[in-house]
Amino acid sequence: MPNFRYISWSEYGNLAESLAEKVAATGKRFDLVVGIARGGIPVSMVVADHLDVKVDFINVKSYNDIGKRTPPRIVSTLTEGIAGKNVLVVDDLVDQGDTLAFVKKHLSVQEPKTLETSVLFKKPWSKTEPDHWLESVSEWIVFPFELGEVSRQRAEMERQEKAS
Repeated sequence: MPNFRYISWSEYGNLAESLAEKVAATGKRFDLVVGIARGGIPVSMVVADHLDVKVDFINVKSYNDIGKRTPPRIVSTLTEGIAGKNVLVVDDLVDQGDTLAFVKKHLSVQEPKTLETSVLFKKPWSKTEPDHWLESVSEWIVFPFELGEVSRQRAEMERQEKAS
C-alpha cells in the first residue's frame, strides 16, 4: 500500500492560492482556465478567480481505485471555444502524466493560441511535465474532498490483503 499524505482544507486553500500566484507571477495573460474534473475543479476555480478569467471544465476518467489506472477517456467536455485563445489547463496532480497529455492533445486539435498546464503536485516519474507546479511528491495525496472515498478504498485494500 502506498504512503498517504492527507491535505486539510486550510492547506488546500493555501496551495491553490500559491499556484495561482506562481502562474500570475509569470506575467502571462490567459483567456480561459480549463479545470480537469474532478480533482482540478476547486483549484482551477481559485486560479481563474485570481487571474480574473473565465473557467470551464473537462471531465476525464483515468482512475477506478487507489493506484489503479485506466486509459483516459473524456466523459464531458468544454462549453467554451478555445480556438485562438491563451488557455491554462489546471489539475490537482500529475502522476504518470497520461491524463494531462491526453487533455493537451485533445485541446490542441481546437487550435488554442497557447496551451499551458499547471498542477499543485507532480510525481517525479511523470512522463508529462507541467508548465507550472508547486511540489514534486512520491506519496499518494489525499485531498480533503475525497476523504470518504479513500477511506473506503483503503479498507477494501486491507480486507483483500488479509484475505490473501
